[in-house]
Amino acid sequence: MDGVTSPIPHDARQHIADLAAFVAASPSSYHAAAESLRRLEEAGFETLDESAAWRLEPGGRYAVVREGSVIAFALPDAVAATTPFAIVGAHTDSPSFKLKPKPSTTGAGGWWQLGWEVYGGPLLNSWLDRELELAGRVVTLAGAEHLVRTGPLTRIPQLAIHLDRQVNDGLTLDKQRHTAPIWGLGDAESADIVAVLAREAGVDADQIGGFDIVAADTQPPRTFGADEALFASGRLDNLLSTHAGLVAILDARPNDHIAMFAAFDHEEIGSASRSGAAGPFHEEVLTRILGSFGATANDRARSFARSLHVSSDVGHAVHPNYSEKHDPANQPIAGGGPILKINANQRYATDAHGAAAWNAACATAGVPTQDFVSNNTVPCGSTIGPIAATRLGIRTVDVGAPILSMHSARELAAVVDPWYLSRAMSVILAR
Repeated sequence: MDGVTSPIPHDARQHIADLAAFVAASPSSYHAAAESLRRLEEAGFETLDESAAWRLEPGGRYAVVREGSVIAFALPDAVAATTPFAIVGAHTDSPSFKLKPKPSTTGAGGWWQLGWEVYGGPLLNSWLDRELELAGRVVTLAGAEHLVRTGPLTRIPQLAIHLDRQVNDGLTLDKQRHTAPIWGLGDAESADIVAVLAREAGVDADQIGGFDIVAADTQPPRTFGADEALFASGRLDNLLSTHAGLVAILDARPNDHIAMFAAFDHEEIGSASRSGAAGPFHEEVLTRILGSFGATANDRARSFARSLHVSSDVGHAVHPNYSEKHDPANQPIAGGGPILKINANQRYATDAHGAAAWNAACATAGVPTQDFVSNNTVPCGSTIGPIAATRLGIRTVDVGAPILSMHSARELAAVVDPWYLSRAMSVILAR
């Protein structure tokens, strides 16, 4: 197109197309873990059972899933009890809504509605007037787990401007009253969303013993804009990083370290779960790997002391309409490459050594990098990075890709940045 001077590399377009397919296959954290495992198995990774003894072989490639989390690792041809790890970490969940118990309700006018809780910190207004699907898992009384997704089923309707003349002066949504979605009309006794989920799972409704079901936007990811250099999608926070790490581990062939990709559930609500980064899953897997090669507690400490963990989550690109919200000297731009996240109060785990390792990886990969630090008047978010550093004692650096509209139902990135991020991650896993 006229005026475009930097065409998007073909590899970046291939990467973004694959990211779009990954997001489309991953409406919930459970689907993201399952899609990751499918791709790993297709590439020759062996799936491990947590309840079985692990017999790991040098040169082997393995994966293990715990609920909505997935860890994959590639072993070098020679493994010692003190072999260090190179880890890229991410998370599989996104801000959304989650079904409550007894979720089927009816409202005025005969509308069928759903009861759900706010999951994490979604930008509520962005979820209005969108066709949403329900996705996640149902578990039968016998303990069998089934992944389900309904396709477009429900919608949170906004009040018309005629009934709220001041709405454009500031929209305030009550999380209980104003976010309840509609999904049908008619006889109240027929409004049974559990029956719909059971039908999707292929089981009888009376056999459903529990469910973990979230909402997801059904609009497909797409590129757009001049030279189609922009990418809009739901759940970029943080399927963008999950996909980048997955692509990196699929190509990893380590020589003197163990390459690992780890994506955890529940980051958006604090990571405190058995499958979250604050839980035991990661440490248990690391311990079992080294234990397979005779490691003692002392050996494990020596391994961790030489290891590196790159925690990847999306970050804020400078917003052209709100530039005063950003630090005046550090303003990451979309298309400018992955960001290195820094915070004096350790909301990000980056230190000087971690920064040097990341900047060296970007230089080796031939990708640009840029720094992110918060404006002092704007509270800083956090990631799995400080949690992993605290639990494991492994040096951790926080990075990501710059986006706009974070926590919206539909977020925005530059096409090149996910590709840049994955290339730098590949260098980390090959270091």
